Amino acid sequence: MSLKDKASKINFAALPGVASPASPAAGSDSEGRRPRTAPGAMMEFAQGQRSELLRENEALREQAGKADELRGKLDEALADLHSWDGAKAARLLDPALIRRSRFANRHERNFAGAEFADLKAEIASSGGNVQPIKVRPVGKGEFEVVFGHRRLQACSDLGLPVLALVDNIDDRSLFVEMDRENRGRKDLSAWEQGVMYRRALAEGLFPSNRKLADAVGADLSAVGKALSLADLPDEVIEAFASPLEIQFRWAKPLKDALDADRASVISRAKAIKASGSAAAAKDVFDRLVAVGAKGVEPFHPPAAVANTAGGSRAGEVSFNAKGAATVTLAAGVLSPSRASALARTIEAFLKAK
Repeated sequence: MSLKDKASKINFAALPGVASPASPAAGSDSEGRRPRTAPGAMMEFAQGQRSELLRENEALREQAGKADELRGKLDEALADLHSWDGAKAARLLDPALIRRSRFANRHERNFAGAEFADLKAEIASSGGNVQPIKVRPVGKGEFEVVFGHRRLQACSDLGLPVLALVDNIDDRSLFVEMDRENRGRKDLSAWEQGVMYRRALAEGLFPSNRKLADAVGADLSAVGKALSLADLPDEVIEAFASPLEIQFRWAKPLKDALDADRASVISRAKAIKASGSAAAAKDVFDRLVAVGAKGVEPFHPPAAVANTAGGSRAGEVSFNAKGAATVTLAAGVLSPSRASALARTIEAFLKAK
């Protein structure tokens, strides 16, 4: 069959875009625009389809652009969220719902005196503790202090809610965090540290002195001396006006004196307490170990701590044989005009609770 014969058999009226038999009246505008041939009708149909595809493509491009914009905002939000990984939200708690830890390492004298009064005044003027304490939940709506016993007591005395971080941690983690935080904020007395360490060992938190020292980042010999002070008889502790005044370097002489003549040392301690005199701690120590005995273990200055600025050494903090600290800065690091600013910074550091 020839191409002409095949074309004659096509029903052009059935093609899309070809007018139905009921054509509009002659002379109408639509009649003038309608293709008169099958190829023309097919061309018009193809152009219509192409236009539709172009519109759909443009819509898809617009949607893709919006999706990219949203994806960028999502990535920014996720990056901001990841920067808070591990962060704990602080909230205000009623001090009455918080109890002290059984590992608490603060003697009652830490909640009295000028320093504690200054802390309370600072919290009162701020309307609360700016630096949050840390607690852990121990029951329905109740908490136990991890660190911040003094701030808790100050807020309780002032009738203020206490700002606290709440974290679920075990006993060992609680002990380590409490010891590290308190030693970093205000040095505990040697006796307080010893009592805390002895309690931790008795509770089985650590199998040995070395493991305890490693966990809290303390020197093993310092842990040993603190434990030795905590093990002193009650009579010896009570001979001092405050156990907070007992020094690390007195641990060995007191132990040696007790090992040599325990009964006499305890007898002396009872007599000192019964006298009612507020003797200086050093005088009490000398009377207990007897003047002329082995005496005080000499102070061993720690290594100097270097200060750096811009990657180079700028100075150091060092101690002499008597325990006095010295801050030394390299020449040119501090201009005379900034000396007062440095002095205020040191003063603020020393006042920090």
